[in-house]
Amino acid sequence: MKGISLLNGLLRGVVLMSVLGAAAVQGAERRDLIIDTDPGADDVVALLLALASPEELNVLAITTVAGNVRLDKTSRNARLAREWAGREEVPVYAGAPRPLVRTPIYADNVHGQEGLPGVTVYEPAKGLAQGNAVDYLIRTLSQAPAHSITIAMLGPQTNLALALTQAPEITRGIKEVVVMGGAHFNGGNITPAAEFNLFADPHAAQVVLDSGVRLTYVPLDVTHKILTSEARLAQIAALDNQAGKRVGDILNEYVKLDMAHYGLPGGPVHDASVIAWLLQPELFTGRRIHMAIDSREGIGFGQTVADWYGTLKQPENVLWVENGDAQGFFDLLTRRLARLK
Repeated sequence: MKGISLLNGLLRGVVLMSVLGAAAVQGAERRDLIIDTDPGADDVVALLLALASPEELNVLAITTVAGNVRLDKTSRNARLAREWAGREEVPVYAGAPRPLVRTPIYADNVHGQEGLPGVTVYEPAKGLAQGNAVDYLIRTLSQAPAHSITIAMLGPQTNLALALTQAPEITRGIKEVVVMGGAHFNGGNITPAAEFNLFADPHAAQVVLDSGVRLTYVPLDVTHKILTSEARLAQIAALDNQAGKRVGDILNEYVKLDMAHYGLPGGPVHDASVIAWLLQPELFTGRRIHMAIDSREGIGFGQTVADWYGTLKQPENVLWVENGDAQGFFDLLTRRLARLK
C-alpha cells in the first residue's frame, strides 16, 4: 500500500509540474488582458501591479462591478488606480450594479466606506468610458481571435455571467479566466464556508463555471499564505515614491482586520495574487481538479467544493492554486511598484 501511495504521489507531482510548466510558458507571452474588478484595497494593489507590467500584460480595459462597495465607488477607485499608475489610456467601463439573483452585499467593514482604507479618495481627472462593461465584453470577445483574451476576475463574476448569458458564443474569444475566489482548506472569510466574491454572487460564478471556459481559481487557500510582514511592508516603503507610499498606506490599514480575526502575523493581498500568477506562475503550485459551487440557501451558500483528491471521479474543470511563494510575491510587487511615480 505504501508503494501505491508513493506512486500516486509521484504521478500527481508529474501532472502538477506539467500544468505549471505550461503556465510558465503562457506567462512568458504578452497576454491581452481584461481586468474585471470591484476595488477594494487589494484590487487597487492588483491594478497597480498589472498596469506597471506592460511587457507581459496588455491591459485592454478595466471593467467594474459592485462588490466590495457600490458600483459608483468601485468605478471611481478603478479610475484612481489607473491615474496613479499613469495609464489613463486604459478605458474603464462600469458594469453590473447588483448580483444576478441575490440581495447585494458589500464589504465596507473591511475596505471602509469608500473602498480604499488608508488613503484619501477623490474624483479622478478622467471619466468612465462610454458604454456598459457587459456590452464591452460581448463586443470585444466576439471580435477577438480564438482563445486570445485572458480575463482576471477580481470580484463577483456578474459582468461575465451576464455577457455569457446574452452571447454564449463569446467563449471562443476567451483564453483563460483567472478568478480570485473560493476556499477549501482555508475555510471562508464571509461565512465559515464561503469566500466573499463567491458568496456575493454564486449564481454568476456557476454560469461562468458551466460555460466551459478554461478556469484557474486563486482561492483563500493560497492568498492566506501570502502575507504581509513588517519587513515586506518596509521594502515597499523603501521605494520612496508615491506608488510605494500609497500601497503601504492601504495595506497597513487593510490588513488589520484579517490579522485580528485570524490571529495571523500579517495580512493577505488577495487580488494581487491573481496578477502575480499571470506574471510569474512559477511562484505558485496547484493542480487541476473538479470544483462545484453551492448556491442553495443555507450554511453552505457560496461555498466552493474542491474535490482535491478526486473522490467524486468527476471531470476536472478548474486549475486550483493551493500554495505560493510569499517572499517571491512581495519581491515582484516591489519591483513593479518601483516603475511607477
